[in-house]
Amino acid sequence: MSKYEPLWKHLQMDGRDTFRLTFEEIKDILGFEIDHSFLTYKKETAGFGYQVGKISLKEKHITFNKSAGKQ
Repeated sequence: MSKYEPLWKHLQMDGRDTFRLTFEEIKDILGFEIDHSFLTYKKETAGFGYQVGKISLKEKHITFNKSAGKQ
């Protein structure tokens, strides 16, 4: 299990097609702040029906999109 799996499961349970989480919301879900390793682990979202869209460091949020065929 990766350290980001609680976030991936949260995405899967949420079920929205597209949504945005702030870095603070992600910290609340995970119990720790995301770090540079997120860029490596983000590909794991596909196994939970999502993909990482835009990562805004300036606005401190990440957009997630439901993968095609996972509607």
